[in-house]
Amino acid sequence: MEFVSAAAEGRYAALVRAAAESVVGLDFDGTLSPIVSNPSDARPLPEAGRALVGLAELPSTAVALISGRALRDLRALSSMPDAVHLVGSHGAEFDSGFSHDINQELLRSITETLEEIARGRDGVTVETKPASVALHVRNASPSDGEAALAAAWEAATEWDAHATTGKAVLEFAVISTDKGEAIDILRDQHAASTVVFFGDDVTDEKAFRRLTDGDIGVKVGPGETRAGYRVDSPDDVAVALQYLLDARSGMRFA
Repeated sequence: MEFVSAAAEGRYAALVRAAAESVVGLDFDGTLSPIVSNPSDARPLPEAGRALVGLAELPSTAVALISGRALRDLRALSSMPDAVHLVGSHGAEFDSGFSHDINQELLRSITETLEEIARGRDGVTVETKPASVALHVRNASPSDGEAALAAAWEAATEWDAHATTGKAVLEFAVISTDKGEAIDILRDQHAASTVVFFGDDVTDEKAFRRLTDGDIGVKVGPGETRAGYRVDSPDDVAVALQYLLDARSGMRFA
């Protein structure tokens, strides 16, 4: 295991100070997988995926992907085995379903409005999910992207929906979504005394806010954050996961 600097080694070393019962959680896009122009092309970095599965196979270690993706899409794109827990829709969608009733009429209305906003603007796309709709402008020109987002914000004044901004995306959910709630649920389910969470986007800050003393939050990339640690890219996440796997593989669990 090699580090680019002593400071980097210190950051990664903090990851092994996890108690015997631990949850390791990650965002998907921009964390386990690099950001790509076409969302359907996203895949985990092979090294990161192998390390994550290795962690999931250890005793006293629960591993979860907590993503804004719909659960069905997260399952298909991540190709993770059952040992890895999958939580979609920004922490609101578990295998058991949603924790809140979904207003289908409002969901349809938002979808129709965003599709109308996207129409005629190259690179502006609409992604429908079971409980939310996202307007993507990553591949649009700056002028079209700004106009689409402004129109969506104006339309949103008529909706009883939860808006979440991300990297070149604006999403409207018809139920409360919070990755922090997912962290709390996983912590309780596994009686974990330590949570390690990696994330790159503003939606991951809700998870970082739920971390307590003894937990470890790792921000991926630039930007303000409540996380205590930072790495530059998904490649660094792969290194950190392997380091954590190596360290925990040598631990004795009761």
